[in-house]
Amino acid sequence: MEKLFDLQQKKVQSIEVLKIIHEHKDRSNKDLKLAMDFIKEDFEYTKESVIKLTHHLDKLEQTYNVLLKEYERRNNIPKL
Repeated sequence: MEKLFDLQQKKVQSIEVLKIIHEHKDRSNKDLKLAMDFIKEDFEYTKESVIKLTHHLDKLEQTYNVLLKEYERRNNIPKL
């Protein structure tokens, strides 16, 4: 089952991660690992979102082109 993205928890966690990033030279290995895990999770989530949006954008373009072709055919509009 997919993990639920708890926005409030992520917001609190991201604030802590930002502190760790800014103070990385003085933070423990445990803190660095926590920040790296958070960043890795965010990276994977963002990458997955970009891939899904890219597929969606491709489908929109294909659909638009099909409709445009039909519109041009009906109105005897020559292709450029």
